[in-house]
Amino acid sequence: MISACSVIPGSTATWVPTPPRAAFIVLPEADLAEELVLVSLGLLDTGYRFGGSNPDAGLDCSGMVSYVVEQVSGQRLPHNAAEIAARTRPVDRAAIRPGDLVFFNTQNRPYSHMGIYLGDDRFIHAPSSRGKVRLERLGSPYFRDRFDGARSLQPLG
Repeated sequence: MISACSVIPGSTATWVPTPPRAAFIVLPEADLAEELVLVSLGLLDTGYRFGGSNPDAGLDCSGMVSYVVEQVSGQRLPHNAAEIAARTRPVDRAAIRPGDLVFFNTQNRPYSHMGIYLGDDRFIHAPSSRGKVRLERLGSPYFRDRFDGARSLQPLG
């Protein structure tokens, strides 16, 4: 089973309503989305750690995404998948681009797991199962059935 991101097991995360468009977190430059992909690939095989937010100590899913975004843009994201979803712009599944964020319902609550989309139906994430950052396919039965949506940090236009 894939663990929630920085939510105490057994607790329920409070869903944060989507803020007005102006409050969305956005990368300062569109070409930084490619950097998100490259930096995230450098984390492959990094160990999993619940609540982890740096590669030396281990990462959980939202910790991995937050770490990558901060390394690339200097912006800090919340260390919670549902809060990150609430602060980023929704994207239609057909319009997902490399560097966008993908979300999953893995613990019977929305936005309980996340990763970074790489392109070609693949994403990178930090699951608790098998304990390392790894690649997966969006179309795999497990993730296809739990897909909660995609969000973007990329500027419009």
